[in-house]
Amino acid sequence: MPVNPSLRALTVAFAAAGALVVPAVPAQSEPAARTVVVRWNEALLSAIRTGTLGPPMVARALAVVHTCAYDAWAAYDPVAVGTRLGGSLRRPEAERTEANKAEAISYAAHLAAVDLYPAQRASFDALMAELGHDPADPSSLPARTGLAACTAVLDHRHADGSNQLGGYADTTGYAPVNAPMVVADPLASVDDPGRWQPLTYRNKAGAVVTPPFLAPHWGAVTSFSGRARDLADRVPAPAQDGTPAFRAQAAEIVSGTAVLTDRQKAIAEYWADGPSSETPPGHWSLFAQQVSARDRHGLDADVKMFFALANSVMDAGIASWEVKRDHDSARPITAIRFLYQGRQIRTWGGRTIDGATWVPYQVPTFPTPPFAEYVSGHSTFSAAAAEVLRRFTGGDAFGGGAAIAKGSSQVEPGVSPAYDVTLRWPTFTEAADQAGLSRRYGGIHFRAGDLQGRSLGRAVGSAAWDRAKAYWSGRG
Repeated sequence: MPVNPSLRALTVAFAAAGALVVPAVPAQSEPAARTVVVRWNEALLSAIRTGTLGPPMVARALAVVHTCAYDAWAAYDPVAVGTRLGGSLRRPEAERTEANKAEAISYAAHLAAVDLYPAQRASFDALMAELGHDPADPSSLPARTGLAACTAVLDHRHADGSNQLGGYADTTGYAPVNAPMVVADPLASVDDPGRWQPLTYRNKAGAVVTPPFLAPHWGAVTSFSGRARDLADRVPAPAQDGTPAFRAQAAEIVSGTAVLTDRQKAIAEYWADGPSSETPPGHWSLFAQQVSARDRHGLDADVKMFFALANSVMDAGIASWEVKRDHDSARPITAIRFLYQGRQIRTWGGRTIDGATWVPYQVPTFPTPPFAEYVSGHSTFSAAAAEVLRRFTGGDAFGGGAAIAKGSSQVEPGVSPAYDVTLRWPTFTEAADQAGLSRRYGGIHFRAGDLQGRSLGRAVGSAAWDRAKAYWSGRG
């Protein structure tokens, strides 16, 4: 069976991490050609991999590009309205050709992509040339339509509270209550073991770094559905330091990571999505590309699906970061080292260690992401995305998977897994649940952070879906 180029690229993207994607494409003589929406999604994911933006900023970037594409497309639909200009750009029926739609979308997506990733302009220009367009010559009516639609979106997003024009720098004056922990050394002291603590470690480039809390202002970013912060505020508080629940959640991570199977380790690493990856929001955009190929989408279907999906993950980032900032909760590495210092405990790799030196099952060059534990971003992003893909496709069937090669672990190179491992997700729900569970296997999140993140994500995804559907149904 011929392999769709978008899925071949997907396979290559994960091959570097020892994972080969099993395409979810039905048997057919020739796969459907990738739409221009998928082409721009691929280009943006490539920029994301070479960039340095964290998950909530990546989610927003995907939303901005796909909203610009949607708003440009809406001008050529008889019913849909744009998110910023409503139906004011609507073109007459005679102009509603596939070529005009595609051209308007490309000019809009190019403008947004360059705005978000200016250092990658050459690659975006190259895609425009490949598609037969000159970004320096926006003289055609479709080009002007796409640029007008996207300019309105960018004007809105430049003032959405993200501080994009200021490099996404914090605008709230956040400061951690705890001094940094040096990961390579035993924990000496921590002022508040229930609160977030910065980590000092050596990164992939060999530099000693102490990353600050990523985007503590993100909960204030303007939500697509208008409900992200309200839904976040309904999430119950996490376990507090000094309580039995706090000790129990740490004990669960200690005992669980001590007996990890090869399959659990593979799950932890496959879903890690750390630096130089698509990050969790981009991961689900890759899955959406599989859905597009599987279901043989045309342009209209892809515009709608990616628009709803990208805005759901943007809102998931806003909601989960609102909860993270509200509770400023400790990661397992802080809680476990505090609770188990001076005690001999079993840990992954068959070792017995002093609890003060415990580390999660993660690459040492990125031991724990630099932001609070509760709730899990992976869980929230994934549940929101799965909710939208279920709604859009009319069912939960997915059929995706990944093959993890023997010995391909970056945590235990050459050792794990001891045999080839195949991960399969018959449904979107199973993929999302595994993404959340992976962070518990990896020692990054507690059970409540995962499960409450999933619940929050489903609510966020539902709200974003309703809003997106209202736009393309003409209700705005």
